[in-house]
Amino acid sequence: MSNLTRWNPVNEFEDLISRYNRMLGLNNRNEGKDVFSRTDWAPAVDIKETDQAFTIEAELPGLAKQDVKVTVHDGVLSIEGERKHEEETKDKKHHRIERYYGSFKRRFTLPDNVNEDSVKASFKDGLLTLTIQKAEPEKPKAIEVEVK
Repeated sequence: MSNLTRWNPVNEFEDLISRYNRMLGLNNRNEGKDVFSRTDWAPAVDIKETDQAFTIEAELPGLAKQDVKVTVHDGVLSIEGERKHEEETKDKKHHRIERYYGSFKRRFTLPDNVNEDSVKASFKDGLLTLTIQKAEPEKPKAIEVEVK
């Protein structure tokens, strides 16, 4: 896609503070502030473009295809899912947990030159690949209005 995401150091700082608070078991000070702004984790994505299509590849290690939902609505493509945390049992202790668990949601605004009905998805080895075919943008047509 032609839109680039700008790096925002404030978001990085807020993410760091949020992780620190979660680690200490403190409440998230931004909780309920903006449902769509941040989640605990979000999969990394690569977005590529050819003459015929856009391709989005999302890394989803540890998830199965039934754990992931892809939707397109009003020009926005959404990828959402959940990585469930493995519970500790009396015969297994967790000494260190660095992977993120919980639900995630990524949203991408589609450009005008795509066919929303053409989205194809495949999932293999923890990699979700979405292909969206390009379409000719509708050209505005002139309408002659009769003056009476």
